[in-house]
Amino acid sequence: MQQAADRESFEARLRGVGEARYHDKHPFHQQLHSGRCSMTQVRAWVINRYYYQSRIPMKDAAFLSRCEDPQLRRAWRNRIEDHDGGIDEGGGIRRWLKLAEAVGLDPDYVASTRGVLAGTRFAVEAYVYFVREKPMLEAVASSLTEMFAPAIHANRIAGLIEHYAFANDGALAYFRQRLDEAPKEVAFGLNYVLDHADTLEKQDAAVAALTFKTDVLWAQLDALSHAYVDPGLVPPGGWDGREGVTAEEVSS
Repeated sequence: MQQAADRESFEARLRGVGEARYHDKHPFHQQLHSGRCSMTQVRAWVINRYYYQSRIPMKDAAFLSRCEDPQLRRAWRNRIEDHDGGIDEGGGIRRWLKLAEAVGLDPDYVASTRGVLAGTRFAVEAYVYFVREKPMLEAVASSLTEMFAPAIHANRIAGLIEHYAFANDGALAYFRQRLDEAPKEVAFGLNYVLDHADTLEKQDAAVAALTFKTDVLWAQLDALSHAYVDPGLVPPGGWDGREGVTAEEVSS
């Protein structure tokens, strides 16, 4: 039986997944951040990404529902609060709907999830199912894409401000907030995985879980690009480019 890698080597292996596979390398993100997306494409991204955002607290609630360790529950429940916010204000979901409003979409339409691509739904629901059903170590490891998120958020903020008229502090509040929240989540999640993946088999499973999560993120952008960029084939049920639009004058 092969021996588990040491802690430093295992962490490097995890980080290598992001260097090779994180969705900052997807052509759609490169197009978005460089100002080459039309407003229809930006809005399609906002609509579809909302579905992912809205399912994150549901994913975390599913995780907590089977977590027997109170210390782990105490650390993990902040993730739900970060995304859902309080009864009346706050939270990543509300901030994302502020972005929707800024790009000229009706927030109620976006929150309804009508027009979300089937490919987005399938990818996101696969992630929720993974976290609900897989061993706890793998469920935690799948969250470690957050290790790579601060860089994409910083690039996105800079790119949107430079290239799009809608980009202001209110519109970009979600991304600025995640610059503070994500590192805290990473610190806990990474230490948990490094502590608990004490065999090579467990380390392989953790790497596979993180790889799966990068596939989930990449698949969403593939669906978006196919529908709204090239070949521009919107599947049945996908957003038609008109429903929910409230401000045609918003321009890139």
